[in-house]
Amino acid sequence: MARRAATEIVEASAQDIDGAAALFDAYRVFYRQTSDVPAAHAFLAERFRHKDAVLLIARHNGTAVGFVQLYPSLSSVSMKRIWILNDLYVATGARRLGIGRRLMDAARDHAARTGAIRLELTTEHNNTTAQALYERCGYVRDTVFYKYILTVETKA
Repeated sequence: MARRAATEIVEASAQDIDGAAALFDAYRVFYRQTSDVPAAHAFLAERFRHKDAVLLIARHNGTAVGFVQLYPSLSSVSMKRIWILNDLYVATGARRLGIGRRLMDAARDHAARTGAIRLELTTEHNNTTAQALYERCGYVRDTVFYKYILTVETKA
């Protein structure tokens, strides 16, 4: 009898940076950024050092094949924690295995464990594949609030 491929979702630690950096770089390339694995590695290392993000990694047969990255925030109105689901990525060869859904479920479980009242995310208008996943996971498109963005030039 053939053994079924095993997929696990774990909270990443600093020891996972090498595998995560390659995935993070591929995610950025998907969003039309220039590949830069050393910069991706440094960015993730800083997240671990400052403990300002949670990175959940999907491993399929022991290989990192996807991730979801969550940033903490707060709701002043409810005076509760919220999580910003900022990044979700599954490697091309691992798609259609249900890994994206498992990562989304793990993010929801993490939010529940930490007492958050909600998860929030944004996606490009044309990313219909991701939108379909989000809606299958119970996310509802906001029709009440507008999102505004101010680009700030850093003075370093």
